This record gives sequence, structure tokens and C-alpha cells, in this order.
Amino acid sequence: MISDIFNNKRILIWGYGREGKSTERWLKSHTSPESIKIFEGTPNEMTEDIAGRADIIIKSPGIVWPPAGTASKLACSGSGQSMETCAGFNDAENKGAYKSASGGVAMGVIDGITKKMTSQTEIFISEFRENVIGITGTKGKSTTSAMLAYVLSENLDKKVILAGNIGLPCLDYYDDAASGAEVVLELSCHQLKNAKTAPHISVFLDLYEEHLDYYGTMEAYFEAKSHIVTCQEKGDRSYIGENVPEIISGSGQIRIAPSSGDLEGIELDLYGEHNRVNAYFVKKICMDEFGISEDKVLKSLKNFEALPHRMKKIGEYEGIIFYDDSISTIPEAAISACESIPGAQTVLIGGMDRGISYKVLEDYIRKHGEYKFICMYATGKRIADEGCAGLPNIYLAEDLEGAVKKAFEITDKGKGCVLSPAAASYGYFKNFEERGDRFAELVRGHGSD
Repeated sequence: MISDIFNNKRILIWGYGREGKSTERWLKSHTSPESIKIFEGTPNEMTEDIAGRADIIIKSPGIVWPPAGTASKLACSGSGQSMETCAGFNDAENKGAYKSASGGVAMGVIDGITKKMTSQTEIFISEFRENVIGITGTKGKSTTSAMLAYVLSENLDKKVILAGNIGLPCLDYYDDAASGAEVVLELSCHQLKNAKTAPHISVFLDLYEEHLDYYGTMEAYFEAKSHIVTCQEKGDRSYIGENVPEIISGSGQIRIAPSSGDLEGIELDLYGEHNRVNAYFVKKICMDEFGISEDKVLKSLKNFEALPHRMKKIGEYEGIIFYDDSISTIPEAAISACESIPGAQTVLIGGMDRGISYKVLEDYIRKHGEYKFICMYATGKRIADEGCAGLPNIYLAEDLEGAVKKAFEITDKGKGCVLSPAAASYGYFKNFEERGDRFAELVRGHGSD
């Protein structure tokens, strides 16, 4: 068992949020380490001395490593490697190569720390990979993961777990997985960045410009996500969307590019053609990998309910129908909201500026005068100034409260207003959930005045 690796070892947990605390609970209940230490410092505070006192470092995905500004080429040095031989255990050779180091952290320190590093996700997948389906992508991974877990739970005679970047940390389900449960893991780019192993079945839905404040380039962002496929073994399978670049790996790859005919029969209680494409991924996996009949899959898909903050209807207030799409963090998501939500007229956009291009959304705004865009925060101001200055369908607001007030003023009765920011929430809200909840509060509060 993978848990045996931690016995009689000095363990350092790096990051002590929800996942770090979950890791500590698991170590204490399932392993016998010599010691467990907690480190909550930044990468630049991680010294060779601190790392040197640990045999294994279990890092939380929110920790930027290597330090920001360090260009890395971390990848599995080959498919089929186990955690023990590819994750830096037992003095295994780390074959990743770094271009440069920054932030005052020496090259040797980075290399030494990385060799000792693993993650909760790595531990879980290494133990249970044969029963794990991993899902990543820029858009739709949460909905697709939840949708797949729901359909499987409705049709399999065993427990199905939804974990990872959605729900609880995966090690919280260790005993369920050990008992044979099927596991659907939503995997973010941060969870995959330093991955050395991958699920038996992997899904890479799509790729759009995102997280450039973290990765610097699309190439680095894509590389992080691609580990869900490149670290698979011979005999594994991956389902890959049509706009994902070519990935070289030893696994069997199935490209998903459904035609309109392929989507026939898929009925959802969700807005948007993209969700029907996501549902096709689910249908394909359920039928091909688990032998579930098409009729049963389609029936379950029809009963699946949308997740919060994903084109979710809030209600009608003062004759205007409001929708929460706070999960929207890229331009393409805001465009999808415009085209998917019936009667949409007003769209609230803007948030934290991470340096991604907004040209596709700016072009869309210029071409579609039927929509009214309320621009708020840093990226909203940037869009209004950068490519949409002087347009009659552009309105400015300082923040979300001002944007909601403006929406009540300019949206026609019977039309829809949607929060689809096309930007991150950080700096203004704790996360996109808090942003969506605040939007709903403001709408309901204004509507009851």
C-alpha cells in the first residue's frame, strides 16, 4: 500500500488549509510517520534547512512551486512510472529541467525540494488509479465531473465518489476508495502541475487562455494540464476535446468532436450547447467504460440539476430575470452565457486582471449591440478602455453593488440579466462562490425595496 511509504518518515505538510488538515488527519489515522510538521510559509520562505528536516513534503495545490517567475518543464520522464519511482521517493531521479529560478531561491534548493515533494492528489491516485476517472479542462470540468458522478451513481451497483477540486479533499474518501468505490476526481491545473501519475481514465475537456498570472504562458498552462494524459500508463484511456492540442503519451486517446447528430437525444436541465457537449463526454464514458445502456444514460442526464453559480437562475425581480454565472472566469464563458441564456440582455463583466487577452470578448461586444455590458473592477475597466471605448452598449460601474443597481436601471422588463464576469474573483471576493452569493443578495435586496 502507498501508505506504507510514510511509515517511519519525517513528513512536512506544506499548506494548512482544508486540504492540509485533511492530509494531517489521514497521516495520523492511516500511517505511522516518525513526525508530522506543518509549514505555512511562502515559497521564498521555504529554505533548504526547513526542507532538509523532512523526508517527504506533501504540498497543497495553492502553493506556487517553483516560485512565481520560475519557468519549469516538469513532466513525467516516461509513462508507466509509479509514485515510488516518479515522485521523488527513495532518492528517485527527478528528470524535470528548469530554465531559470527567481525570487531568491537557488536552483539547487528548488531541485532538492522538488525531489521530496508529493501531494494529496498524487497519493490518492497512486493507490486507487484503476478506479479513478480524472477530469480537467478550462471550462466545464466541475459540471462534467458532477454529471458523470451522478449518472454513474444512478446506474452502478457500487458507491460513487465525487472529490478533488470539487467537494471534499480526496483523502477524506480513502476508506471508501479502499472498499472499491468508483471515484470521479475534478483536477485543476495546480493539482496537475507537478503530477507524476494519472488516473486510469482521464478526461481533458477543452483548453482556453487562463491562469497566465500563475503560469506566464499558454504553453506552461497547457503543460500542467497535459499531465493528466502524459502520466498515464499503457492500457489507460483518455477522452480529449477537439480544441486541445496534440498530447504524446502511451495511453489510448479518444478525441471527442461530436456532431449535431451525436448530440441528438441529450436533454438537460442546463443552458448552453457546451453543456450538451460535456454530456456527450459523460455518455461516451458511461457506455464505453461501464457498459451502461444509452437509454439509462440519457434518462439520468435529463434528471441532473445544474450546479450553483453556473448559469443558475436566481429569480424574477421587478420584471427582470436574473442569472448567476459567477463561475465564468474567461471571455469565452461570458460569450457562452449571452448565447445560451434565453432572453439575456444585460451582462455584468469584470474582476481581477490576470493578464489574459480579452480580444475575443471585445470583438463580440462590438458586433452584438443587442447586449448591454456593465463593466466593473479592473478587467471591466480594461475592456471598456481597451477595445470598447465609446460604444453605446457599454456601461461602467465601480463594483458589483453598482453594477446590480445599473442593471435594474437599463434592463428591459421580461429580459434577462446575468453575472458572467469573464474574470477571477480574487482581490474583491474570497472566491467565485462568494461573488455569486453576493450578487444574489444584492438582486434580492434591491428587488424587495
